[in-house]
Amino acid sequence: MIEDYLREQRRKKDILLMTHIVIGYPSLEASYDIVEAMVAAGVDLMELQIPFSEPIADGPVILKANQEALAGGITVQACIDFGDRVAKRFDIPFLFMTYYNILFKYGVERFVRTASRNGLRGAIVPDLPPEEGGDYLQAMAAHRLDPIFIFAPTTGDQRMQAIARHAGGFVYCVARKGVTGQHTDFTRELEQYLGRCRKATDLPLALGFGVKDKADVDFLTGKVDIAVIGTQTIRLVEEKGVAAVGAFIRGLR
Repeated sequence: MIEDYLREQRRKKDILLMTHIVIGYPSLEASYDIVEAMVAAGVDLMELQIPFSEPIADGPVILKANQEALAGGITVQACIDFGDRVAKRFDIPFLFMTYYNILFKYGVERFVRTASRNGLRGAIVPDLPPEEGGDYLQAMAAHRLDPIFIFAPTTGDQRMQAIARHAGGFVYCVARKGVTGQHTDFTRELEQYLGRCRKATDLPLALGFGVKDKADVDFLTGKVDIAVIGTQTIRLVEEKGVAAVGAFIRGLR
């Protein structure tokens, strides 16, 4: 399970890095090159987003990447095959991130079974609350995949504890209200929120939404286990190309 891996890595590093790609953006082969560059630069785990037409948690940069990947002809099956390819090639955990409609149309049990068989380690489905995810949670448990759930600053303490009872691997703490890619103030208020998150669960904590540079990662060191870099790398690929990814990741820690 991912939790054991994360705890082992944390004994070696002050903070871990999780990156995020949109499969098929800017192309399927470029996606592979981005994964290769990120792994070579030392990331510890990675989200592979299966594009969806209405990615409600994502801001304009990731939304555009989803739209362009879909316009380029990416399919769910191609994404699942991509997950199989990178999980077999690279020695870090990979997670699928997508929206519930993708699982529903593909078949929840089939999706989870295939992901497990292909070497994926978990999934993030941000629009599926645990109360409505019985089939999903049952399938994830049966196939030994971790369901990653989300805390937000607006999540009350009791609600955090309820979510944590269903979570596996780690908990993804959203840094602020809103969507990905917007500005986040790394302040004492965020530190207090993370203290509430830590009280609600013994699982490792990841923080994303607005982590963009080494200063942000430094602020999070000692407060969370994993810093999540998403929009910034996609923006970098858009502006400077795949070749810029490795140096950027190496400079974060």
